Formats: sequence, C-alpha cells, structure tokens
Amino acid sequence: MLQEIAEQPAALEQTMIAEREKYARLGTFLRNKDIDLVVIVARGSSDNASLFGRYLIEVTAGIPVSLSAPSVYTLYNAKLNLSRALVIGVSQSGEGDDINIVLESAKASGAYTLGITNEADSTMAKIADETLLIHAGRERSVAATKTYTGQMLHFYMLANALAENQLEIERIPEYTSRALELQPKIKDLVQRYVFMENCVVVGRGMNYGNSYEMALKLMETCYVVAERFSSADFFHGPLAIVERRFPVVMFGPSGVTQKSSVELLERLHELNADCLSITNNEEIAKLSPNSLVLPAEIEEFLSPIPFIVPAQLFAALLSEAKGLDPDAPRSLSKVTKTI
Repeated sequence: MLQEIAEQPAALEQTMIAEREKYARLGTFLRNKDIDLVVIVARGSSDNASLFGRYLIEVTAGIPVSLSAPSVYTLYNAKLNLSRALVIGVSQSGEGDDINIVLESAKASGAYTLGITNEADSTMAKIADETLLIHAGRERSVAATKTYTGQMLHFYMLANALAENQLEIERIPEYTSRALELQPKIKDLVQRYVFMENCVVVGRGMNYGNSYEMALKLMETCYVVAERFSSADFFHGPLAIVERRFPVVMFGPSGVTQKSSVELLERLHELNADCLSITNNEEIAKLSPNSLVLPAEIEEFLSPIPFIVPAQLFAALLSEAKGLDPDAPRSLSKVTKTI
C-alpha cells in the first residue's frame, strides 16, 4: 500500500499524457451531443471518486449528475430513459458485475457510455463506447490508492473536456509529490491514535468524496469504525456523538468551504474533541490540535488529489502501528463482485 501511494505522482502524469488526445476528440464529440444528464455508476472507492466527480462536473460544466444505484437495475429490473444521458462506469478492475450490467442497460436505453478502469482488457472496456484508462500499472494492494486518484484525475480531464473554463490540472502531480513529503510527520502522529476505535471524517464540496474515502481506508485497513459527513450535515444531529477526546478528522482547504470548517472547529474546540485537519489554510491549522499542512498555493478545486495522500498514508501507517497488515485486510479481496 505504501509503495503504491508513492507511485501516484508518476501514475497521474502518465495518465494525463497517455489520455490527452483521446479527451480532445471526446470533448468535441460530447459537446456536439444533446446531453442533459450525466449518470455515474460505481462501488467502493470508485464510488467515492465518483462523488467527487459529481461535484466537479456539476460546478464546472453545469450538467446535472446522478450517482446511480445499481440495485435499481440488477434487483428491480427498472428501465430508464437515458437517451440524452452520458453514463460513466467506474471500476478499478472493470469486472464489477453490477456496474457492467448498468452500462449494458444504459446502452440499450440510448445512452452514450464511458468506462473508467485500470484494465484495458476488462469486461467493462468491451462494453463501454469509449474506455478511459488509468495508467497506474497493476494495483496489488487491496486498499485502492493510485487507482482512486487516477479515477479522480479522469473526472478532471472530463470536466475540462466539457467546460469552457479550464482547470490547471497539470499541477496536480507536483502537488501530490509535495503531499508525500508529510510521511515522516504522519509516522510520528499515528502513535497518538493507536488505540482509536471510532472516529468521524468531515469534508465538504470538492473534498466530500475524500471524507468517504478516508473513512473507508480506516475501516478496511485499521478496523476503525469511521463515519463520514459534510461539515454542514455534521451540525444536523451527528454533533451529539462528540465528547472529550473524540477523534474528528477534517479536510479543510482554503476556499468557499473554509468558513464552515472554521465554524465546526470552533464548536469542536468547545467540546474538547481531538481534531486532526488536513489543510493548507493557516486559520484552520491554528484551530486544530493536530494538522497536516499542505502548500497554501493549492487552490480548492485542485486540492482533492493531494489532500487524500496524507489520509492514505495515515491509514497505512496507523494500521502498521496497530500491529495489523494493511496489505491483507481480513475478509476482503481485490475484486469484489455483487449483483
């Protein structure tokens, strides 16, 4: 897991280079189609990357995005009218049965389909009208890291293909490399959390999907019961679970979510919670008993990929500190098939 976390800057750079021309063609094609809805279908970490993709595409391209519930198709056999939809399947292996069933049904309903996968010869690649490859090499760790950020990068590239205003995504590999420099600090920090059994992970907007992903990583590699919320939703009831020294991890970049992050940290301080912030904002860092600080120059729209790296490192190193093996989570396998 640690090795694959470290491979992410190179994998992101390679994916950008290898897929650039494909997106130039795809962008022209999609802008000329009468698409008024994007539907994304995924499970697990891929679903968390898709949650980020939903925010990004809606904000930058102005197209409504729905996260598909595969059971609507696989259990209830519903027939949806998707003739003006772009349907995107997201799967590391490309072998998720329910994801592929949704893609097949969507094509039959008139949708244009894309597949985002790390495996060029997968079933998904054979079904989708166009396959968008993650050039990360084989991912051996059960806990997805480099394919998660690779999927996020594809949503960036798709957003740039659909939207008029372009994000400077070529800066993401460099920011990701700089995030890796936090590893020594994280290795020391996890000793504080060796006996943690429960926690909450908070993120909002572009980093909301990251709150789901970090919680998943803590559950699958550290066996910590981790709940995840937006900072706005956390005030609507879940705040009641917080007591003295209760661990709360926050994704708190500078930008439009900063105000709500500060308000939540101030309330958590009153409750004597144990807060850890992943941030590039001085005010948020000062309000947090513990913080992992990234470069201030990272603007909010480009923060999700570099911000998840410290979270990945935290989960892997905490697992080791707990005497567990992050590469062999109990009861799990690399490819999960559900219907």
